[in-house]
Amino acid sequence: MTPITRQLARALLPPRDRLGHKGTFGRVYVLGGCTGYTGAPVYAGESAVRTGSGLVFVGVPGEIYPIAAARCEAAMVHPLPRDYAALLDRIQACDAALIGPGLGRSREIEKLVPALLRDLTLPVVLDADGINAVSAHMHVLDERRGVTVVTPHEGEFARLERNFHPGQSGREQAASAFARRYGCVTVLKGPGTIVAAPDGRTFRNATGGSGLAKGGSGDILAGMVLSLIGQGAEPAEAAACAVWLHGRAGDLAEEALTAYAMTPLDLLGRLPAAFKELEE
Repeated sequence: MTPITRQLARALLPPRDRLGHKGTFGRVYVLGGCTGYTGAPVYAGESAVRTGSGLVFVGVPGEIYPIAAARCEAAMVHPLPRDYAALLDRIQACDAALIGPGLGRSREIEKLVPALLRDLTLPVVLDADGINAVSAHMHVLDERRGVTVVTPHEGEFARLERNFHPGQSGREQAASAFARRYGCVTVLKGPGTIVAAPDGRTFRNATGGSGLAKGGSGDILAGMVLSLIGQGAEPAEAAACAVWLHGRAGDLAEEALTAYAMTPLDLLGRLPAAFKELEE
């Protein structure tokens, strides 16, 4: 088990070409949102921008498009095309995709997510309702032609791994076994977040506190993992670096505002200071 320290996070952060342009730093796609969950794809998209992506596209259902578009300051929002082939082409034109933040649960989503995992060849980060949608179709993880990163909290992980129960000991072993079995980088969130790679590497994080235990924090982390993969980081290393930065930004927000009063927007606002610490 490798602890994720500031020094390790600094070493894992993709280098920034000072002569680069927006195409240099990755095109990434966020698929999420539904009525009642309009904030999740916004947080994910904006965190991908904050983490360094050159171009961030956010696809949301048409009925929430005006809300999401008004809330995104830098990510580019569009209503999802109704044609599956058009959606597939749009996502496949990017360097990495995130599926799930606020996507909702329905029969349509339970069909869409496995189909996308089957047909997409780019790296995919699965979060929230993306995880829920694949939990009854675990074979698609075995059959994927691209890299998959899953970012569950313990309740979501229990839906993927039926022998796991939230609160049980042995989180590291459970995450590592799952990563090996399904060939997925596994980010098991919670106090001491675990990052497990299919090759057996495991990382444990120590940054972050209870101020992160609020809806929206996980969407920000998923967007950060997406961004670093889109910038060329190896997926397990992208996840480990993102987890440290996310937790450190949470620590800074908690120091200034308390764990009670900080919000996911405060977390997003502290990301620059967390990145600054890696450049010192």
